[in-house]
Formats: sequence, structure tokens, C-alpha cells
Amino acid sequence: MKNKNEFFREIEIEFLIHELKDPVSVIETGVRTLLERRETHGQLSPRQEKTLKRVLRNAQKARSMMHGLLEIGRSQAGCVNCSCFQPVPTVHEVLMEALESVCPSVFDQINSLGGPEETLAFLSSQCIFVHMDSEISRLELNQDEVKFRQIVGNLIKNALHHRKKRVDIGLGCGNNMMWLEVSDDGPGIGAEHHEMVFRRYTQIMACDALSRTGHGLGLAGALILAKSMGGTIEITSQKGKGATFRLTLPLAMNPQDKDLHSSTP
Repeated sequence: MKNKNEFFREIEIEFLIHELKDPVSVIETGVRTLLERRETHGQLSPRQEKTLKRVLRNAQKARSMMHGLLEIGRSQAGCVNCSCFQPVPTVHEVLMEALESVCPSVFDQINSLGGPEETLAFLSSQCIFVHMDSEISRLELNQDEVKFRQIVGNLIKNALHHRKKRVDIGLGCGNNMMWLEVSDDGPGIGAEHHEMVFRRYTQIMACDALSRTGHGLGLAGALILAKSMGGTIEITSQKGKGATFRLTLPLAMNPQDKDLHSSTP
């Protein structure tokens, strides 16, 4: 059971998200107007157009992030929306979105490339490696795709933020389960603090023994979403030796198997 402070904190967050929707919508509408009504608002230089398009994409992402936070609450309430989708192209799309947010210069260069093979080769040159089992390319999940995207995006952004040089993303499947591993070569997390990274509103820098920083919501929210889908997230890490986060999900979710409230971190 939640105590009174936890309950009111969640209400405050949901209220804040609701209030943020309007200013984000105003930003998005204003930028669209400048891009789409040039006959009345003036022509744009290529650089101005590029900047405005980036502002628009990030306003849309901010809106998506707000929906993502609300999705955590929906997960705790047992709300799911299953559909069939392929994880490989989905992970690729989420990776591109994460790169635009965290490594915009890398993202800009990818836009000038050709097909998937050229993109993977360029990512490897940037020390971002994607590894896939042969079976995973044809795999379909019957899961909540929105939640899946949010979890994967969080894990990839987390790795990109904390890496020294290298990120590895691996996908595989077996025994009616799929897994996704995201590893970085960053500062790592001591075993005694592994549980802390999945606690909401706990900042890692609160402990002097740790050097990874965070807002205290991302990984905790990702774990809530994973458990709502019948899966989990595990961490393997040592202080100073990077970190690996492993998402494991059933290929098809049975909502009757969930026990969201007892598994909430």
C-alpha cells in the first residue's frame, strides 16, 4: 500500500504533466505555423528551417515523454494495449530518436547515409554496436508497443549519457521470451547500489560512492512498465567497469499473469 506522501506526490506529478501539455502544444503549433505558412510569415533560410524542424521534433518528443510518464500510472493501474509488432525495426527507430536527443551530430550524419548496412557501419565507427541473433529479425511480439518503446528508449539514452566511448545493444530470443541488453563502458555501479537505481525519486549522486547521475524516474519507470508487460529488467555492473541492463519480456503477454501493485519498486 502507498503511504499518504507517495500518493500525493504521484497526484502532483500527474497534475504537473497535465498543466505542461498546453505550453508544449503552443510551442508545437507556433513552429508548425512558421514552417507551413511561409507566404504570410516569411521565407526561411535552410539553417532556420533545419533549426525549426529540430525544435518541432523535440516539442513532439516532450509531449511523448509526458504521455510516457502518464503511461507509468496506467501500468500501475493495470492498463495495457497489446498489438503485434516487430522488435528489430522498433529498436532501430528508438535508437535513432535517442541519438537525435543525446548525440545530435551523430544523428545528423546518419540522415545523409543510405540503407541499414551503411547506417550500422557508421554507428560502429562511433562505437555504437548493435548485435542481433539471426532468429530475432523475423520475430513478432504481441505486447504493448508504446511501453516497449519507452523502456528501450530509456535504456539506450541512459547508456549514451554514461558511456566513456562505447555502447552495445543486443537482441535475442528463446523459450518464448525475448531479451534486449544495453551496455556502456561508463563509471559503473557497485553491487550494493543496484537496487537503488530502480527506486523512484532516488538520485544516484545522493551516494558519494556512485558517479552516475539521474533524475530518479527513468529506470524506476522502465521497471514498472516491464513488469506490467510480464517481464523484468536486471542490472549487471561493477564500480568503474560500466553497466549492462537486460530487459526480458514474454513474446506474448497474458494480462492475467500481472501483479502490478505488488511488483512496483
